[in-house]
Amino acid sequence: MKPLEITVSAFGPYAKSVQIPLSKLGEQGIFLITGDTGAGKTTLFDAICFALFGEVSGSNREVDSLRSDFASPSTKTFVDLTFSHRGETYRILRNPAYLRLKKSGEGTTKETADATLWYPDGNVVSGAEKVKKAAETLLGIDAKQFKQIAMIAQGEFLKLLYADSVERGAIFRRVFHTDFYLAFQKKLKEIGKRKPLSL
Repeated sequence: MKPLEITVSAFGPYAKSVQIPLSKLGEQGIFLITGDTGAGKTTLFDAICFALFGEVSGSNREVDSLRSDFASPSTKTFVDLTFSHRGETYRILRNPAYLRLKKSGEGTTKETADATLWYPDGNVVSGAEKVKKAAETLLGIDAKQFKQIAMIAQGEFLKLLYADSVERGAIFRRVFHTDFYLAFQKKLKEIGKRKPLSL
């Protein structure tokens, strides 16, 4: 999965809509995001992870805190992520639950969490949980695994390095699609346990 463009609105420290055209950084598969403390580096990781799975990238923040404290009450909170995967381009638009101004009358009302995923063939999946499951199926990994291997942020990669061999093996099998070899290995073991035929 390669992020091509991210637009965040009223998200984290960004009070208004900000577009980040990552495709302009070149064709390389690795991005290094640097900057001063508080510049919004982790927010970019949060935006990618939130768009895909509805979760933040680290373990010290909550989804409920994603709406910017600096945003005006009328500004919508969302992340719009366009990414490529296996040569195809996908788009996910997701918003967290947050309080917004009522469309009529005074006061605020709760905007429910929602998401939409557009496939290259024109198919669309809607609903926060459905899009999360679709992203897991598409990428072959869940949010925890994505944070460990796709984004080296906030020490999450270190957790993968210290994971036990069973958990680490399961992650790498899903990432590199080597389940076939494990099944083949098990089959060979079963055949080896059988008693030889007597002639």
